[in-house]
Amino acid sequence: MDIIHLLPDSVANQIAAGEVIQRPASCLKELVENSLDAGASRIQVIVRDAGRTLLQVIDDGSGMSETDARMAFERHATSKISKAQDLFALRTMGFRGEALASICAVAQVEVMTRRKEDEVGTLLEIHGSEVIRQEPCQCPVGTNIKVKNLFFNVPVRRKFLKTDQTELRNLLTEFYHIVLVYPKVQFTFVHNDEVLLELPAGTEKQRIEAIFGKSGSKTYTGQFVDVATDTELVSIRGFIGKPEAASKNAQQYFFVNGRYMRHPYFHKAIMTAYSGMLAGETNPSYFIYFDVAPETIDVNIHPTKTEIKFQDEQMIFQILMAAVRESLGKFNLTPSLDFNREGEVEMPTDHGANTAKPHVVFDPNYNPFTHSPKPSVQGWEKLYSPRTTSHEQQPPTNDTLSPSFQLSTFTSHLPADLTPYKYNKYLLLPTASGLMLVHYRRAHIKVLYEQYYKQMTLGKGVSQQLLFPEVIDLSPDDIVLLDSIIDELRIVGFDIDQFSKTAYSVSGIPATLNDQNAQTALLNILLAVRETGASATDNWRKQIALSLAKDTAIPVSKNLTDEEAKQLLDQLFALPDYRLTPDGKTICVLLSDDDLARKFT
Repeated sequence: MDIIHLLPDSVANQIAAGEVIQRPASCLKELVENSLDAGASRIQVIVRDAGRTLLQVIDDGSGMSETDARMAFERHATSKISKAQDLFALRTMGFRGEALASICAVAQVEVMTRRKEDEVGTLLEIHGSEVIRQEPCQCPVGTNIKVKNLFFNVPVRRKFLKTDQTELRNLLTEFYHIVLVYPKVQFTFVHNDEVLLELPAGTEKQRIEAIFGKSGSKTYTGQFVDVATDTELVSIRGFIGKPEAASKNAQQYFFVNGRYMRHPYFHKAIMTAYSGMLAGETNPSYFIYFDVAPETIDVNIHPTKTEIKFQDEQMIFQILMAAVRESLGKFNLTPSLDFNREGEVEMPTDHGANTAKPHVVFDPNYNPFTHSPKPSVQGWEKLYSPRTTSHEQQPPTNDTLSPSFQLSTFTSHLPADLTPYKYNKYLLLPTASGLMLVHYRRAHIKVLYEQYYKQMTLGKGVSQQLLFPEVIDLSPDDIVLLDSIIDELRIVGFDIDQFSKTAYSVSGIPATLNDQNAQTALLNILLAVRETGASATDNWRKQIALSLAKDTAIPVSKNLTDEEAKQLLDQLFALPDYRLTPDGKTICVLLSDDDLARKFT
């Protein structure tokens, strides 16, 4: 008896959908890319319940005929290519002919479309690959496609979708990948009847500013330097952030031939160009657009088409690195000077042969030897008065550990007469088993993390009110993320409320943040939660606690007193696991007697 048979089209389409349509964001990507390939100048995206209930894309593109509307939902049906050689000359976003067939296999799809030359349009309704109806209809030129109840017939896949906040962030991220590379197209994004983004047609810089220029007093793109180079192999243009504008929350995007891509190798080229210019763990923002001959790249590697293979990657690496270095060099070698202030050199404006000499304004009566000195400083002798040796009589100093350091009620775990030796950023501690080295900033991060996490678990955070509330503007995806974790932020001590559709007002911060900027602390928290993809409440709490701990921990440049060092070790060794930070970094290392002996053989 034969056992091999062909799968029904509906089953085959569902299998293919597992690769192409993974979540609502995948669906949005495919639909908007089809609108762009149709030549649309205005595209509206309407979402309900983060794409679970409805994902609608309306465009003013070329539209489809009655026959094309039906054929578009068949597997491997496409207008983009006709032979294998066309794969090496792609200028369109789509080409496989799998997306629409995959979408209609796992959703209820309704499409209305009309070409300019047609008097009436076509209405087509498909549920799970089954055509429900097809009939003429009245509709404007273009295409209006609705995807309802995604994964309605695949309950297991629907159950694996994340929370609405997480799926909405994924939708916005995918939306950014498209709108950033098509600034001449007008886009609108609506979620649950609220307009989150309205992007008019403009330049690339205007589009970047409209999306990310939501925070700070300076314009976001004002911190950029232009990059431009043109070779026979590749044309590179775009924008890179100035080194002093680098941050943990950097935006980094690559595009090639109008398509977003991920490319760690080219990212390394940019970071190499910035070598020695960045402080700490900060990263530069960049928006780089590549234009290459289509036959020199292969986009047919992964269904998402974000992994792209270049024919001459090493050469492009060198060109990109040189272009970024050149732009940074021009920025560094062109300081801004103002010669027109009173009392300074006034440069002539006429650059002819008979220009006058520069005129220097000065006081001819000034003599440093006869000029009356300033009044002497009163009470200077107190600086040299004998220091008191009594600990009780010394005034409190501000150069101490974070206030949270005083909250510990741990009993001492170290001998009273043991004083750790301080070297660089480490505490050296002799033990019965050898010599222990403790990274004291990481130790403090571990201690503070446990305190913050316990506060959120018990709901007992302490807030310090700000003298003047701080208003923070955020991008739409940051707003969605902040809404999902705002309860945890309030528990830990943030007094925060929505100020407007795009801004929040912060009236209080956790007491242990002291005078730290509320915006910086919040952006660091959002970055930490976003990078880890945390969705559950417990994961949010862990990332918030870790971000706050890093912001408030003592810097490695601080010179600890003996008492502070001993107190830190007391708190650290009282924890159940004191060897690693919450993000897995080593806190302490033990060099055994045998290890030390081997060093002297």
